[in-house]
Amino acid sequence: MTIQTPTPFQASTGNTQVAFGRAELSVILSLYGRMVAAGEWRDYGISHLRDVAVFSVFRRTAETPLYRIEKRPRLRARQGQYAVIAMDGRVLRRGHDLRTVIRVLELKLIRAVD
Repeated sequence: MTIQTPTPFQASTGNTQVAFGRAELSVILSLYGRMVAAGEWRDYGISHLRDVAVFSVFRRTAETPLYRIEKRPRLRARQGQYAVIAMDGRVLRRGHDLRTVIRVLELKLIRAVD
């Protein structure tokens, strides 16, 4: 009899957790690097939960996140699985393509550089 230990992306109940893939993280971290270079962002946090994966962006470590980039696969067929949410809870953009969704944050980078 073989005992299976849960992988890092499985909850203790055996349910899989939502996680960002390598390509998704590459897109997000590329934007993050440009925003750090511009002096806008300083820290980030990643949470992989049962229903949602969240990439949170902070200006300072002790603050609440400026933005959250969320992946909710349950919304894939409806509004799109990706969303950018502001500090006050407003959904800035939601859609099916991650690059298109985070473009709303790139526009803020262009304004910050001007």
